[in-house]
Amino acid sequence: MIKIDINKTLHGANGDMPLDINLTIDQGEFIALTGVSGSGKTTLLRIIAGLEKIDNGNICVNETVWVDTNNKKTFTPIQKRGIGYLFQDYALFPNMNVLQNLLYAKKDKTLAYKLLDMVDLRELENRMPNTLSGGQKQRIALCRALMSQPQLLLLDEPLSALDLEMRKKLQEDIKKFHKEFDMTTIMVSHDPSEIYKLSSRVILLDHGHISKDGRAKDVLLKTSGSQKFSFEGELLEIYKADILNIAIVSIGHQLVKVVLDSHQAQELQVGDAVTISTKAFSPTISKL
Repeated sequence: MIKIDINKTLHGANGDMPLDINLTIDQGEFIALTGVSGSGKTTLLRIIAGLEKIDNGNICVNETVWVDTNNKKTFTPIQKRGIGYLFQDYALFPNMNVLQNLLYAKKDKTLAYKLLDMVDLRELENRMPNTLSGGQKQRIALCRALMSQPQLLLLDEPLSALDLEMRKKLQEDIKKFHKEFDMTTIMVSHDPSEIYKLSSRVILLDHGHISKDGRAKDVLLKTSGSQKFSFEGELLEIYKADILNIAIVSIGHQLVKVVLDSHQAQELQVGDAVTISTKAFSPTISKL
């Protein structure tokens, strides 16, 4: 069990923001941390890892105190926390081949080969990092993070730079490792489908505070009343097509067309944040 009760003042482009987190995580949970950029997600991961100090509070993992500001001597360094940490960049040693990169973390060839087999990359053990694709590098980096058989795995948007098919493959690898090694996993992600598929619990951060905490469907589904679905996006263009007013809206990585009535066409402007929703099969659009 992980108990986190911490405070830290963050200094951002928009001024100071308090990061104030009180959270308990059970052994074996898969936590997804999400929220807008600048809400404190990565900083929280770095604090858990021991890469950043806190102003006040404590972190206790399985009855062992890692940090306690009431006792300045209580601070467990990162190398003694038993964690695996996977960043967005691969951070592989360029002068070492795949197997050497894994063995640098721990001299255990049996475990290294087991991990490579689990991601179907055993045949690449002698390859150098500069000969690998981005997806292959990230899978090797994931294996290296697990070489110490961590009790806690921290993932900071590790799949954000990969294409859709490779993201799906890595998601399955992460799910497989989480189950195989009975770890507690905390992942920062902005991808709703990724969060839904992987997490057992979602923590939504808003300006340094936990605004929602629950299952993915309860935290992420944005419907109200009799709406069947609701998506947020940005209005890119409004144009006339015969007698119809058409809106082009960017939602995630897709563009969609929505028919507007005359009132909506006059009320909305390019650049507006909008929500597209439907009660049946006729989507409607309204300004956020």
